[in-house]
Amino acid sequence: MKTAIKLTLAIGTMISMTAPAYSAQWGYGEGDGPATWGNISATCEQGQNQSPVDIETNTLTSAKKQPLAFDYQGQVKDIINNGHTIQVNVSGKNTLRIDDQDFELKQFHFHTPSENTINGKSAPLEAHFVHANEKGQLAVVAVMYREGERESAQLDSIVNTLPAKAQTITLEKEVNLGNLLPRVKDYYRYNGSLTTPPCSEGVRWLVLRDPQFIPKNQLKRLSSTMGENARPTQALNARLIIE
Repeated sequence: MKTAIKLTLAIGTMISMTAPAYSAQWGYGEGDGPATWGNISATCEQGQNQSPVDIETNTLTSAKKQPLAFDYQGQVKDIINNGHTIQVNVSGKNTLRIDDQDFELKQFHFHTPSENTINGKSAPLEAHFVHANEKGQLAVVAVMYREGERESAQLDSIVNTLPAKAQTITLEKEVNLGNLLPRVKDYYRYNGSLTTPPCSEGVRWLVLRDPQFIPKNQLKRLSSTMGENARPTQALNARLIIE
């Protein structure tokens, strides 16, 4: 019960952004960056299953994985600049089925550069699709972006109109959420945490192998709006990364 309550609170902080005190107390600068987050939540400093991580492809553990079953039928609701990231809230039915459970997409947001790394290398951009099941447990699907043109223009409607800090924009144009994901959905999996305070653990991390692409001008627009907002990779400790 305590774990469920803790994760529910984490969802409230990360998804709804209803805790402005947290927002004011941490950031990515020299005085309020990741090295100081332990002052806000001890888990950020003392947790043993923290995210992000470096995925070393020569040390992965092979295992039979359940395919990711996405059923994204809803739409983008609004876009928020909360001072830490560009967050996109959604409406309608948007589910991910994993571990024989349904997880509902709550929001997705961006980090420049990527937080998770592959063999020590960052991608220019990473999107986190944050899902929650009925118990409040989280499953985050991470999508890496490389610079270049892409087949789908769904991201254009989001990136071309970015809100200023502390502003919210309601998006009128329909966005096919499914097209924001790569066609091939093979993934790496590990047990981790939120990458922002309170750094709550017990989060399923599903990092898609195949990247998406973003034009240089749109990447620059996102980067200049958010600034660098990536937490450094954390110690893997006793965890395994499944391929």
